[in-house]
Amino acid sequence: MHISNKCSIAVHCLILINEYGEENKVTSELLALSTGCNPVTIRNIISAMKKDGIIDVKFGTGGATLAVPIQDVSLYRICVAVDPKAIDKMISVHPAPSPFCPVGKNIGDVLDRTYNTLKENLISSMKSITMEKIVNDYHAILDSDK
Repeated sequence: MHISNKCSIAVHCLILINEYGEENKVTSELLALSTGCNPVTIRNIISAMKKDGIIDVKFGTGGATLAVPIQDVSLYRICVAVDPKAIDKMISVHPAPSPFCPVGKNIGDVLDRTYNTLKENLISSMKSITMEKIVNDYHAILDSDK
């Protein structure tokens, strides 16, 4: 399985916004430097998270801040905000099985039963992981480096 890069970039941005957004102006340029991504990619991700209500962005001078407490932002919410098809991309059936083969013509229905269970479990797990936990992990790693 593969979680979209957009999701990890969004989490990166949210950690930076959480850590510095209240005292400093966190702009797409700063986020691009920190993530190593193109500023356009960052602006698209920021726009998606703003649309979802995860962050606020000041008009004019810019600068992003969290719009909701970090404990209210799940990994699932982030991933779906920045990549609405993320779960389907992670768990899907190959697109062109042979309709002339008994396995090929039924594989979608066969795998849907298992894959739906996987998707439900994945979504449940992703909903249980909040930005609060991720930020705590970030702080634990910082503390271990001291």
